[in-house]
Amino acid sequence: MQLIVLWDIDHTLIENAGVSKEIYAAAFASLTGTPPTVRASTEGRTDRLIMRDMFRRHDLPEPDWPITEAALARAGQEHFGELRRRGSALPGVRDALKATSSQAGWVSSVLTGNIAANARVKLSAFDLDPLLDLGVGAYGADAEQRADLVAAARRRVHRRRGLPSGTPVVLIGDTPRDVEAALTTGCGIIAVASGIHDRAELEAAGAPVVLPDLSDTADLLALLESVPGRP
Repeated sequence: MQLIVLWDIDHTLIENAGVSKEIYAAAFASLTGTPPTVRASTEGRTDRLIMRDMFRRHDLPEPDWPITEAALARAGQEHFGELRRRGSALPGVRDALKATSSQAGWVSSVLTGNIAANARVKLSAFDLDPLLDLGVGAYGADAEQRADLVAAARRRVHRRRGLPSGTPVVLIGDTPRDVEAALTTGCGIIAVASGIHDRAELEAAGAPVVLPDLSDTADLLALLESVPGRP
């Protein structure tokens, strides 16, 4: 069986304990010279949209994206220690990542709104990065809308790992936007109620499977084998 498993990061694999929003605030301040008056609104959106929204809400022109991305990367690296101190890997995550990465024919990577540099910061803070094939993941600089990241991940897996372009994909995430991205692109979806959205919200978004967390590795593997998404 061949399968592509794409994990969200924040509140699915890790608890960032508010550090993520501090990264956006620091990047904003470095670009404008003043701290934001309102916090970033995230909830499964890509970094492109999060930062654009911050500039619009402050009635400021948005810098060219490469400038914003560089500021985000600097802020992420500067907050590595704070993330490691305050945050944590969520229950069962390490075992779940080990199990999926060891399955023959499976590719386990990420589909995240974070830019690639900050995805690595967040995962490496808890030594999770060696358990994922980050070279074939999809990141917040790849597209504005989360659903469009699926195509980016599929292309990379096909090009770098040689899996057929029609290989089933399953997303694992904690927000309605994760569910929407899966349903609109023909992917399977396993939702996890480990963030701010509860089971009812995720089911209302269309998730056929909602787990409380990732602590039951055997159950997760069984679900992955039974709900492959097809393009």
